[in-house]
Amino acid sequence: MRVILTLPALVLPALLAACAQQAPQSSAPTPAPTTPTAASATLRPPSNARTEEQFDTTSAEERSAAAAAPAAAERNLGSTVASLGDPTDPGFWLETPLVSSVTKGRVVYPANGKSAQVELRPIEGPASGGSRISLPAMRLIGASLTDLPTLTVYAGGATG
Repeated sequence: MRVILTLPALVLPALLAACAQQAPQSSAPTPAPTTPTAASATLRPPSNARTEEQFDTTSAEERSAAAAAPAAAERNLGSTVASLGDPTDPGFWLETPLVSSVTKGRVVYPANGKSAQVELRPIEGPASGGSRISLPAMRLIGASLTDLPTLTVYAGGATG
């Protein structure tokens, strides 16, 4: 009887080891695409970034372009309360329920009249819901990073 009880204990590890050897061998890793995308072309902040300046990877030229005068054919989408978005996501953008697809636009901070041309990105929620703004855009319009500024949002204001 003792032999019968010990037999499964001896056979089970051998069967499991055999199963592990039957696993398919992985082929060589697939090379990464060589065509840069718009997202990868923008410089991301370093992993050890701690300050506004370290997180804001936009150049002086990019800030100047974002601060440029708006196009004549822009449409007022309304107002939104914005919080600081992901500081590691570079560029000038506003994630907002005021749009249903990615489009060019502009945000105005009525408290000081400053504006920034941004990429408007759709998010779920009612039009009265809040928005998230990029660190570079928040700095450009002069809003404190800890505030929840009310912004006026325009579509079509950005130029290439």
